[in-house]
Amino acid sequence: MRDEGQQRLVDELHRRRGAVRDRFDSAAVRERLAELGAQSVRSRIDEICDDGSFVETGTFVVSGRPDDEATTPGDGKIGGHGSVGGRPITIIGDDVTVKRGSTATMGTRRKKRLFAQALQRGNPFVVLGESAGARIPDILGAEGLTEMDLDRAAATRQRRIPMVSVITGQSYGGSSFAAAHSDIVVQVKGACTSITSPRLIEVATGESVTAEELGGLDVHLSKTGQVDFGASDFSEAADIVRNVLGYLPSNADRVPERLDFDVKSLTDGTLADLVPSRMRRAYDMRRVLRRLSDDGQILEIQPDFGKPLITAFARIGGYSVGILASQPMVQAGALDPDSCDKAVRFICLCESFNLPLIFLQDLPGFMVGKSVEHNRLLAKAIMMQQAFSLTTVPKLTVVMRKAYGFGYFALGGVFEAVDGLYAWPSAAFGFMDQKAGAQVVRGRDLGGLSATERQSVLAESGEEFDTEFDAYIPAKRMRIDEVIDPAETRLTLVRDLERLVPRYAEQTHDKPLMSWPTRW
Repeated sequence: MRDEGQQRLVDELHRRRGAVRDRFDSAAVRERLAELGAQSVRSRIDEICDDGSFVETGTFVVSGRPDDEATTPGDGKIGGHGSVGGRPITIIGDDVTVKRGSTATMGTRRKKRLFAQALQRGNPFVVLGESAGARIPDILGAEGLTEMDLDRAAATRQRRIPMVSVITGQSYGGSSFAAAHSDIVVQVKGACTSITSPRLIEVATGESVTAEELGGLDVHLSKTGQVDFGASDFSEAADIVRNVLGYLPSNADRVPERLDFDVKSLTDGTLADLVPSRMRRAYDMRRVLRRLSDDGQILEIQPDFGKPLITAFARIGGYSVGILASQPMVQAGALDPDSCDKAVRFICLCESFNLPLIFLQDLPGFMVGKSVEHNRLLAKAIMMQQAFSLTTVPKLTVVMRKAYGFGYFALGGVFEAVDGLYAWPSAAFGFMDQKAGAQVVRGRDLGGLSATERQSVLAESGEEFDTEFDAYIPAKRMRIDEVIDPAETRLTLVRDLERLVPRYAEQTHDKPLMSWPTRW
């Protein structure tokens, strides 16, 4: 016989829980969402998680201010645990229907608890950010301010679990801080990511700026590099999140799962046709990457930032890998300061989550000039070299055409530091381009010559130098492992991955790059 007292308590629990969880079905909340041009955070969480997998944690949290308890369900945050692709994740998002998703003490406490659980269980942590910033007056005084926490847990995460942020609307303060802590950031078109809002900037400085000008999608994709992917709407953003997590393991203690692949497509007799034999002819490296990858699929990260360098996730032989490749379509592939920042961040990400690194080279070195020097190219280039030198994951390098100057070493050309270093027969190794080198060497002989005569002398000298740049020279000196047929590039990479990845997975590694910051 059921205890009536207990039954009343259980009925009351379901009533209270339903009042919180079903509130988005009410006309008032739907009207508020329409007013804001927003989607409910619950529906967004459900769109990312596998069907029916999301279980909420902290359902009954409300504001710590007694006069706000009745109007602050969740204290502006909704979160819990679910799964993506059958693997557990932890997820939290800002609820714009509660004080515009602003951040206050209890909502922060809820987020901290969920993050701690994700770390403890080794689950990826996903944040959906659309916050009006810190809630005033809650944090205005000494007590409110000192109760806040600027994500110390995220700052000390050391990439033990993947952290992904999706900026779904106007994001200021806490949700922007979370994005800056994240390994991957996706921003939806029309959203804004910044520390402070346009209104606060105008109050403080008198400067009038729109949200789009301050932290819109174009700003972060091409100028700041603080967003990795742009999405036209939230559905596209959700697909990106699920795709990204599919390339990564659940935590830093695991290696990504190897998937099935087509063993019949390991050689490609037409791959070399994508790369012109003339050194100064440009081509799109993305076409090469797709031909090397399983099913022709790559997931490019930061495509509009640091454009001379492509960084992408892919699968080669069923293995999840990170690719860094020159892009001859932009600056002939010459690396600039933004390219260095992009490379370092990507190397740290792949190192932390045990993705082998594949380097594809066709670059004339680093950019030269006053502008790049003033933009700290020296420091950034050395930081890139340091990141490369500190990696422990398997590393494979293929030189397709140009491998000039310090750029060769920075982009995987250190023979002792990689597990396989290969060159196509078309590869050319040297300090600089042959014609530029000829101009330096024959400079004194050019005085008094006509323009036509100078060009003739330089062309002749450049041809003389061609043999000195030949790929077989480092091959003879055992400074590369092998000169390979371009058709066998994919086969070579797959064989090496099969040799290297299982052994790497069995070993314990000291990975200092896990502690490097996610932004600099």
